[in-house]
Amino acid sequence: MIGLALVSQTKEAEAGRRANRLVLVVTKNTIDQVYPPLILATTAAASGLEVDIYFTFWGLKLLDKKSHTKTKLASVGNPALPMPNILGVLPGMTAMATKMMKGQIKKYWPTIPEMMQQAKDLGVRFHACSPTMGLMGIQEKDLIPMTDDVVGASTFLDWATSAGTATIFV
Repeated sequence: MIGLALVSQTKEAEAGRRANRLVLVVTKNTIDQVYPPLILATTAAASGLEVDIYFTFWGLKLLDKKSHTKTKLASVGNPALPMPNILGVLPGMTAMATKMMKGQIKKYWPTIPEMMQQAKDLGVRFHACSPTMGLMGIQEKDLIPMTDDVVGASTFLDWATSAGTATIFV
């Protein structure tokens, strides 16, 4: 009985230290770099965590009306692709790799816009990085409607360093 009580106390202590908020930083806009944070976000939100995604640099393109549905798979510099890397520089290879990957993904997961909508439906908040918006020439009117707000690095750092928060940089 003593062993069970210790295990129970340990689990309670661990549960008390568990984060109740997840902050994800999305810095890329390629298929293989977008699905993981969306899967983590929807899973965390479905598990009861508060979830915020901070979109910066190329990840900000996911919130831009002009480019949010144009995510591709990088065929150059992607050693995990089942083809010699040099072939990635040939014209049309990025389009071909993207089409093949999207065909494979649709057997298992929704599209990126559908996953983003699922995340929103679960209460995930989307934040655009204000310094990156200036760099990329994106204005608030250019953001898709599911964007919650525009925030800077100090706001992100406040979230990321708050007690009970887990932060993942993708």
